[in-house]
Amino acid sequence: MPVSEIQAIVDAVAHEQIDDEMGTRRYALLFKPGTYGTASAPLHVQVGYYTEVAGLGAAPTDVVINGHVDVYNRCLTPTNCIALNNFWRSLSNLTINVSGQTGCRASGNFLGRLASGADAARERDRRHADPDGLLHRGSTLRERRLHRRFRDRARHQRQQQFLVRNSSIGGWSNAVWNQVFTGVQGAPATSFPNPPYTTLATTPVSREKPYLYVDAAGSHHVFVPALRTSSSGPSWRDGATPGRSIPLTEFFLARPSDSVPVLNAALASGKHLLFTPGVYDVDRSITITRPGTVVLGLGIATLTARDGAVPIQLADVRGVAISGLMIDAGPVASPVLLRVGPERRDRARTAAPADSSVSSDPTVLHDVFFRVGGPHVGKASVSLEVNSDDVIIDHLWAWRADHGVPGAFGWDVSTADTGVVVNGDDVTATGLFVEHYQKHNVVWNGENGRVIFFQNELPYDPPNQEAYQHDGLPGWAAYKVADRVAQHELWGAASYVFLTSTRPSMRAAASRCRSNPASSCITC
Repeated sequence: MPVSEIQAIVDAVAHEQIDDEMGTRRYALLFKPGTYGTASAPLHVQVGYYTEVAGLGAAPTDVVINGHVDVYNRCLTPTNCIALNNFWRSLSNLTINVSGQTGCRASGNFLGRLASGADAARERDRRHADPDGLLHRGSTLRERRLHRRFRDRARHQRQQQFLVRNSSIGGWSNAVWNQVFTGVQGAPATSFPNPPYTTLATTPVSREKPYLYVDAAGSHHVFVPALRTSSSGPSWRDGATPGRSIPLTEFFLARPSDSVPVLNAALASGKHLLFTPGVYDVDRSITITRPGTVVLGLGIATLTARDGAVPIQLADVRGVAISGLMIDAGPVASPVLLRVGPERRDRARTAAPADSSVSSDPTVLHDVFFRVGGPHVGKASVSLEVNSDDVIIDHLWAWRADHGVPGAFGWDVSTADTGVVVNGDDVTATGLFVEHYQKHNVVWNGENGRVIFFQNELPYDPPNQEAYQHDGLPGWAAYKVADRVAQHELWGAASYVFLTSTRPSMRAAASRCRSNPASSCITC
């Protein structure tokens, strides 16, 4: 395709999606192996809401974009340009040779929080990001190699909290509250609190997300990377990523018009499941019972609970991968939005798992986002409940809405008790974002839990102290580990609260701050 034709398509999608924060349109822009754009005629891609930009190569070097793939600050008004809510988008599996643009933008690829709680650029694995990448208010980079060019470093602008996992970087600059590096070659040494860097030499256990690719014959497959333990650097650093390849013919390609019984019938027949971009109404559980099942969403595919349903229910089986999905609560309260393992966990954990293969082939949740409220009224007691052992949570954002469509958020409108409840043992999370829930935001009941990077905002909207207390104590915990738990690790945790409902002076201060945008180098 001519670059001009591609540019017209990506510009049209960006025009639709840049301001469509609570909309229903979903897009995946997928680039087959090859080189796109030149230094003299670069390709510029702006990534808007609910847009996934991904290469279809077996390795990140198979798709090269000469140009930019940027996420700029969103200008809510001509004098109010911020990156605070650049959520829900994805960037992966590309090599970007930065070229084109003018002024400060010519120096690097700009990600205005595209690495955030619910961004797959906060969440994007297997991506090569070039030069002096400007990362503004982001949250997560995974399997990223920032190539040497210009100053050979990632430059952060006012980063509050950020996680980099299993990457190779030439340098790092700037920090505000909490910067965490795990398995990152070239990471700065631990120096918390000044500067606030926490660094782990290796990631204890990880598995990269499955991804779609096209082979030399033009056939489509989904690649499922292998488990890594005590790892450092990208999985593709020394050659092809280890793992298994599944032909796309073994997947059921779901569309929003497909009912849950149709999806469950496909799963029961032995198919994997690929959700094409769109919003899906889910009025009963999508039930996964077969070990090794892959459930992959494209374009921030969104499942919306109807009639109080539990949208996804997993049996206590090994090797399942759920990736790239958003799960929304509906107006009728759901008990939970995603449950891993049986509802009640009555057995006591022994020294070794009942199935010794579980720890070598764990179930993994990659880039899974939950919303309670925002685009519409939502209600759910719990967003994620993990009852199985040896599960890996690889970047998850559970969000009770603090803003959205008028009438779709508020203390008594969109309600949720807890974001994440972990009852299983030996569960590991890398990149756990949980915000604004009305009771304990995280409850961890399992033994030997490990969390590397926890980001939390307590609810902003309690109307008064009486509405936000328990057992004679004011408020609730951001992160509660059960008293009976003997062993638990939490690295790089940060929680804060901004009580907008009870502190008018804080609202006024926020208004003054937001009316003073940053320089033109990091705005639109």
